[in-house]
Amino acid sequence: MFVLVIVISVLALVFAYLLAQQILKKDQGNAQMQEIASAIKEGAMAFLKRQYGTITILSIVLALLIFAIYAFSGKFSYGWHTGLAFLLGAACSAISGYVGMYISVRANLRTAAAVGKSLNEALKISLRGGAVSGFLVVALSLLGVAGLFYLFGGLKNPLEAPLLMVGFGFGASFVALFAQLGGGIYTKAADVGADLVGKVEAGIPEDDPRNPAVVADLVGDNVGDCAGRGADLFESTAAENIGAMILGIALFPVFGINGIIFPLVARAFGLVASVIGVMSVKIKEDEDPMKGLNRGYFLTTILATLGFALASYLLLTQFWVWFFLAGFVGILTSVAFVYITQYYTEYKYRPVKEIAKASETGAATNIISGFAVGLESTGLPVLVISAALLGAYFLGKFSGVPDGGLYGTAMATMGMLATCAFILAMDTFGPITDNAGGIVEMSKAPEEVRKKTDRLDSVGNTTKALTKGYAVGSAALAAFLLFSAYLQEVKLESIDLAKPVVFVGGLIGAGLIFFFSALAIRAVGRAAYYIINDVRAQFKEKPGIMAGTEKPDYARSVDICTRGALKEMILPGLTAIIVPTAVGILLGVEAVGATLMVGTIVGIVMALLLNNGGGAWDNAKKYIETGAYGGKGSATHKAAVVGDTVGDPFKDTAGPSLHVLIKLLSTLTLVLASLFLMF
Repeated sequence: MFVLVIVISVLALVFAYLLAQQILKKDQGNAQMQEIASAIKEGAMAFLKRQYGTITILSIVLALLIFAIYAFSGKFSYGWHTGLAFLLGAACSAISGYVGMYISVRANLRTAAAVGKSLNEALKISLRGGAVSGFLVVALSLLGVAGLFYLFGGLKNPLEAPLLMVGFGFGASFVALFAQLGGGIYTKAADVGADLVGKVEAGIPEDDPRNPAVVADLVGDNVGDCAGRGADLFESTAAENIGAMILGIALFPVFGINGIIFPLVARAFGLVASVIGVMSVKIKEDEDPMKGLNRGYFLTTILATLGFALASYLLLTQFWVWFFLAGFVGILTSVAFVYITQYYTEYKYRPVKEIAKASETGAATNIISGFAVGLESTGLPVLVISAALLGAYFLGKFSGVPDGGLYGTAMATMGMLATCAFILAMDTFGPITDNAGGIVEMSKAPEEVRKKTDRLDSVGNTTKALTKGYAVGSAALAAFLLFSAYLQEVKLESIDLAKPVVFVGGLIGAGLIFFFSALAIRAVGRAAYYIINDVRAQFKEKPGIMAGTEKPDYARSVDICTRGALKEMILPGLTAIIVPTAVGILLGVEAVGATLMVGTIVGIVMALLLNNGGGAWDNAKKYIETGAYGGKGSATHKAAVVGDTVGDPFKDTAGPSLHVLIKLLSTLTLVLASLFLMF
């Protein structure tokens, strides 16, 4: 079974390569389209090169610190194993983001060229372009964890190897945090700058070629949603695999090595299901693209469920039914999150329509209504997560296996992430279609072509929102799993919040979430300041821009936004590392356990509020742009643009960064447990 995991991972990488080659052979459209796409591609890759340069330096410094901490505590072997795993996790996460970006900034042009001929063909190109990133993320995560398990002697000593691999998850978390933060700050600074100066001040349409920030905005869709989310879900799958393997150690007397490698086998079968699901997606020319994506998702879910059942039957002896049911709870949780997120963010349902109607009386009522929807949207997901954890725990406990309850929650987490590759394909589909729409608009394609890209873009907004909801749910289950692994590592039965020092640790965890969110949102405002001033300056320097006789300097706006975003990502990123480390050193292992526990709970609720509130504001604006309440250019539309601008850093910077922060807290405390035990 272990060999099968390696084989499936390698075959998935080969399949991703072949899929990429197939996409790159598609028609690239006319010369004007290619020129615009080239500017987006160059801007995106330049940003990534600069960002990864910064992250590489920080990663090397942190790896050396990890080694020094373990060496100082007398655990030299753990030190080099953990440091090596950290660097490997960071490298795999970076590769996932880079390759996903490489394909997405090329698939956008092919989608734009295809949409004039066939909506179905454009859908397939954009989804398969996203799937390259999805398959790569899951396969590299799987291959990295399985390879480390083998390299660290896991087949001979399975009880120790998973503990040596924790650094892999921490490395992935570290890169994911900065990738998501930097990309999120960039994309929203560019978006806010382009909207406020272009739409509101100059009164020109979205993606108008006269707007100097329009290319920066299109670049931002890629660096935020492709590279950032790819690193986010890479980190989710890696950390969840390792956490479940650590919990499997406690069940070694029952299942032997099978209980430890089970997460890898289940993930491999889920990857196969996602490949089949993605390749099955197609639509009729007059059909809603979302219906085709939903069909593919449900096929993937059914196949992933069958694969999970097979893995349980083959590896978990006579107890397999209970643990399969616990995993099925996780699969149902992912479906529930998809529908809940759709309800709160699609404009066919009550919450978004409510925000659109509130826009009739101005920006203030739009913001009040949108914030209320964001607050309301936390209720159902919290109930679903609670039901999933309790259901999976008791199903595992009913098996009669010692520690079966905790292993049941691990199964639920694995079940929820079973369709991860397909979900990530749908997420990257969003920026590809958004870019395709921008390319079509800027190249002055016919109106009927733009209407088709608008349909795909609207669906892409929904799929991006779905992925964020899914990422929060999976982060919640994975964080509980890693929290249990932390308790095992420091040999604590529970966290007693009645102790003053532990209560303070929990309070700091809650405060960290709010403070981190404030830094991330403020960073967007500061970075947007740079680009707003640049766009205004270009309009003054080149009066012919508005008349169409002079061309804006797109590259200047891209460079200014890049430098601003990378400068602003450092403080919130370092805060997320320094605060829990300081709590562990100064207040001890139980207090930092409370920081982890309370920070996770508050982080989940805050991420739901920010993601869903921001998504609802965005789609309320798009609903008005369909002609509702006066349509584009009306006072209602202007109010909705303000609400959308407020929601931008919520849903694309602070919210997604919190998914990563939640898991970073878990992997950080696991890696530094030895340091905390010394104080």
